[in-house]
Amino acid sequence: MKYEIRLVKIVTGDLVVGKWDEKEGKLKDPAVIQTIPTQQGIQMAIMPFGFPFDSEIEGEISKDHIVYFFKQIPEELESKYLEASSNISLSSASDLKNLENLMGNKQGKKITNISDLLKP
Repeated sequence: MKYEIRLVKIVTGDLVVGKWDEKEGKLKDPAVIQTIPTQQGIQMAIMPFGFPFDSEIEGEISKDHIVYFFKQIPEELESKYLEASSNISLSSASDLKNLENLMGNKQGKKITNISDLLKP
């Protein structure tokens, strides 16, 4: 089942991001968005909703406890949520610009074929 990632404000005033299940009317795997003031401005941290007692992003929040649905979620926030909830790192197009540099270097020449890695 495909879920839409939604950013909401709940009755406690917390900003929460999670996977919206329209059929059940629940926000699944909720994570709290914490704003942290820094000298450079404000940073955001994504933490499990049950933090500090839960270390995993899991659980659900009923639509009865949601006060506001944001129309859009910033792409970077959505990516960071997906990384945190799945433990999979996501790459953007700008990350792929340096892909050529990741291919390695063997005896002064670039490796362009995976079989070259296996040759002595």
